[in-house]
Amino acid sequence: MENKVLIKLIVPELDKSFDVYIPVNELIWKIKKLFLKSISDLTNIEIDLEMDYLLLNKDTCEVYTNNNLIIDTNIRNGSELLFLRRL
Repeated sequence: MENKVLIKLIVPELDKSFDVYIPVNELIWKIKKLFLKSISDLTNIEIDLEMDYLLLNKDTCEVYTNNNLIIDTNIRNGSELLFLRRL
């Protein structure tokens, strides 16, 4: 499991959280797309996949940019990330 980290994904819009393993060698935008599809499947709620979402660290309030690799961020095992719809 050296190539994955376990994070807690918090989705305030749905008042839900999920424990998720994410690969460290993926780009943020790909991970966000994966989150959208997974949340839609798990909750049976239609989510507009074209909407823009923010991924940010709950503790540091750092907003992650789409073209960063997970390994190049401060996302580590146990990180709590907020998944918010951009207005």
